[in-house]
Amino acid sequence: MSLISEIKGKTLVQSTSVKVTNPVDGTYIGSVPQTTEAEIKKTVQLSKEAWKQWRKVPVYHRAELLYRYSMLIKKQKEDIAVLECNEMGKRIIECRGEVTDACRVISGYAERVKHLYSEVIPTSQPGIEKDIIYTIRESIGPVACIVPFNYPLELYAHKVAPAIAAGNPVIVKPASTNPLAVKRLVEIGQKVGFPENLIQFVSGSGSKVGKWLVVQPEIAAVSLTGSTAVGVQLLMDAAPNMHRVYLELGGNDACIIMDDADIQYAVKEALAGRLQNTGQTCCAPKRFIVHNSIKDEFASLLTEELKKVKIGDPIDIDSELSCLISEPARDKVLKQIEDCKNEGADVFWGGEAVDQTFMTPAVLTNVSVDSSVATDMEIFGPVFPIIGFDSDEEAVNIANSSIYGLSGGVISRDTGRALRTAAKMECGTTVIGGSGLYRTTDMPFGGYKKSGLGREGMLNTLEEMSQLKTIVLKNIM
Repeated sequence: MSLISEIKGKTLVQSTSVKVTNPVDGTYIGSVPQTTEAEIKKTVQLSKEAWKQWRKVPVYHRAELLYRYSMLIKKQKEDIAVLECNEMGKRIIECRGEVTDACRVISGYAERVKHLYSEVIPTSQPGIEKDIIYTIRESIGPVACIVPFNYPLELYAHKVAPAIAAGNPVIVKPASTNPLAVKRLVEIGQKVGFPENLIQFVSGSGSKVGKWLVVQPEIAAVSLTGSTAVGVQLLMDAAPNMHRVYLELGGNDACIIMDDADIQYAVKEALAGRLQNTGQTCCAPKRFIVHNSIKDEFASLLTEELKKVKIGDPIDIDSELSCLISEPARDKVLKQIEDCKNEGADVFWGGEAVDQTFMTPAVLTNVSVDSSVATDMEIFGPVFPIIGFDSDEEAVNIANSSIYGLSGGVISRDTGRALRTAAKMECGTTVIGGSGLYRTTDMPFGGYKKSGLGREGMLNTLEEMSQLKTIVLKNIM
């Protein structure tokens, strides 16, 4: 019996399912359905029907429901945080913070949408003196929200909240490695009072389920956070139907540390930036471009601090570094370290496998400016490649040598020098006095070059999730 006819705003259920396990010890946690192509088509049709109703809902009522959504998530904060911790191995402290961030984003868009203003165009040319020209914003239709594994709750909110606020239904596809916390958010959303099928959940591999979703003609827009390779494929899949596409992709972010920097502070920033989420963060610093006069001291001080880091179970609040999302992910990082060694780098300290999915952080020295890790290799793990430079111009050239351009950082006691350097860096965000790991709910977040298309953030995403219409009242005055 087909279950397609039984889909009524609830999670799809089939006999084929994807098993979810704890990366710490491999224990079974739960499962999600493997959505079929036929169910994708039905889901999109249901989303289109929901859009007909939702786009007519007044802005103030959309905002009220989003506020309610945020409060319902907040009430389940601990349960959601523990679920995320168990299915992806992220430290419980970080998981709790991520739930809070998701609530902040959702309630933020509830407020922001009430202040999305139209414009009246001046009669600035002869012959239109009696006309009135003004703009309005309209919803665009079903939005496919493809959520990554590394910050599933926060990035769910960054995609779903503005789409709903702007009057659009959403279809959410999480990563197949850790979909359960996202599924919980969808289930909560289905109890808020939104129209039936406004928020729908599909699951399975990106190469199949994601592609099936993107190629549907009724989809209006796709918002993806993922790898550059996946983003390029998605662009090609979306092109025939002219979908709007928003991509936040890979990065090999540079942190430039000048010779006048407070070296202890620089080490502290490096640790905070690279160890968060075990290095599995798009905008984490992944290249440390350090002045040659302090490069050796930086490596030594960094290593001393890394030796003190407590690696342990993420549910333990005393743990300072957890595991990676999976054993293959950990093994890929270890292989990348070997690749760096083969290109001439030295492992100054660390870089060893621990248990099933854990590893010690690695400090790499003698990294050449033309090596893979100095340019285009994105290491999604706790690895610190240190690259030396002599002049500010050389530091900028190294930083800009990558195909990526997501975030960057400059650490110097000379603010003017740091500002001049930041202005020359080819990236979407540059942090002065920090590693580059920086994102707020409001700021436009996104990258240059192959780090993506578009920007996420309350300053501009509502505009991305709506379309502008010009209305002319001719000879009305």
